[in-house]
Amino acid sequence: MIPSDPQGALTPVQARVLATLMEKARTVPDTYPMTLNALLGGCNQKTSREPVMNLAEAEVVLALEELRERGLVTESSGGRAARFGHQFQKVYGVPEQSAVLLGLLMLRGPQTAGELRLNAERWYRFADISSVDAFLDELRERAEEKGGPLVAQLPRAPGARESRWTHLLCGPVDADSLLTAAGPAIAASADLALRVAALEAEVLGLRECLQRVCTELGLPGPADA
Repeated sequence: MIPSDPQGALTPVQARVLATLMEKARTVPDTYPMTLNALLGGCNQKTSREPVMNLAEAEVVLALEELRERGLVTESSGGRAARFGHQFQKVYGVPEQSAVLLGLLMLRGPQTAGELRLNAERWYRFADISSVDAFLDELRERAEEKGGPLVAQLPRAPGARESRWTHLLCGPVDADSLLTAAGPAIAASADLALRVAALEAEVLGLRECLQRVCTELGLPGPADA
């Protein structure tokens, strides 16, 4: 039986379980619906997860039961173990593209439109960033009678070229805390860009020097290769 508010705020554990089901349904359909063991492993992955979690089996079982009561998860019996699937799009009434973006935001935390398009490659191929922007705008402007906005655009952080997006499936977000948490990553990215630019300039200088030496010796240089 589905309760009156199936779109109510999710807990972080519920969001991880639901998003993992959404991911595996698209990336490894042969093993979907998922067994509890496979789902636990997916929730606790060390890659493509932000934050990384170390959930106990009991936590995942409880989240599955809570999600099942809200109509977001289905359980089927077949073979030796029960298997679990999701009904995210049915409950939230969103198209495939929007579900993909929300699933990625739940699994990987706030991202720019460009990062979302790149990370979505195995889930769904967006034609360009503008199509990602269009679906994000649609989710941000979702009418209250449909449950209200499902994403929010964060203020652009200092040193960042693009603003990031976050989901609202776990309730309202504290933009200031998210920006503070992103600070070290943004600073590291800017530092890396500067180092790469410096290395590219150094390589260019070395190539020019090598070209002059080869010209003086009458040998083919890198420009002739």
